[in-house]
Amino acid sequence: MKDWFQIENIDEIDSPSLVLYEDKLIHNLHKMLDMADNDPNRLMPHVKTNKMSEVIKRMVFMGILNFKTSTIAEAEMVANEGGKSVLVAHQLVGPKISRYGELVESFDGTQFSTIIDNLDIAQKLHDEALARGITIDVFLDINNGMNRSGVEPGPDLDNLIGSLAKYKRLNLKGIHIYDGHFRDPDFQKRKEDIEQAFSKVNGIYRNLKSSNPNMKLICGGTPSFTVHLLNQERICSPGTCVLWDWGYDEKLTEQDFEYAALIISRVISKPTKDIVTIDLGHKSVAAENPIDKRVKFLNLEGYKLLSQSEEHGVLKVNKWDNIKVGDVLYGVPYHICPTINLHDGVSLIRKNSKVGNWSISARSRKISV
Repeated sequence: MKDWFQIENIDEIDSPSLVLYEDKLIHNLHKMLDMADNDPNRLMPHVKTNKMSEVIKRMVFMGILNFKTSTIAEAEMVANEGGKSVLVAHQLVGPKISRYGELVESFDGTQFSTIIDNLDIAQKLHDEALARGITIDVFLDINNGMNRSGVEPGPDLDNLIGSLAKYKRLNLKGIHIYDGHFRDPDFQKRKEDIEQAFSKVNGIYRNLKSSNPNMKLICGGTPSFTVHLLNQERICSPGTCVLWDWGYDEKLTEQDFEYAALIISRVISKPTKDIVTIDLGHKSVAAENPIDKRVKFLNLEGYKLLSQSEEHGVLKVNKWDNIKVGDVLYGVPYHICPTINLHDGVSLIRKNSKVGNWSISARSRKISV
């Protein structure tokens, strides 16, 4: 019996390259929706992982209409595919402010929003909205411990909230937090850490909601997905789970997602005993982690990735004599998100055969806006 990942027409697929298994993708989308009690309004998936119009199209078909993005290009891609609500969860600075204004004007059928954590950006967004004759929806980005973005609960946040009333062209929609620093493999410990850090945020949300019942609360990513789901008020923003990867599969054992994207590599040399070289360098798979946390090969046992350069990967293998130059390796990236961003497209796999190609269109920093 052949392994699930084996591709019958693999000779048609160059390497290194990404392959996407349609059935696994659909499984993950249904699983994500099922975990949210089949309520798509509980979900605002982050599209930075997949960056593909075809993936967004399938989510929209399933009724998932709210999305979170990091770039304006991603937001434009989602709008082009029928997304109704898009949060650009990356504070806008420089030319992005005018680009965002143009984006809002370009898609009448999509409600865009963005995040703020200081009055300077609030003022610039207000000025942009005033110049264009539009209103800009904003979420307060609150730092509840990750220390990457957002304003901490305290006087600065209180001042920001109190000052927003003077910006008539800004419409406060709610709170955004990202707590991706909580990744303990023990779910109960992770849950306790997340809820402890969330306690102050919850109080702030309650105060805002008392004066505006429509205030929204957008929370977390994939690691905290299974925690925030337990509170009906929280809108969840998983992203990696759509494609899944080795890193989260190790850590988040309570989440039953499947590998939907693999990377194809081939042996290109056997330079010395017990050593083989493959065409998978750090230009083709995410390399921000240590060398032993880059890729896991599903059809190779007894190996160790010794090094990577731009276009080469060097493996030490136990069964050197059994390996031939040209052999195909199927690998699971440790971190799928930046791996996707290294490629222009994926080969679509259906019933163990390549049937087409999907473009990773939002890999570009700019589409048209």
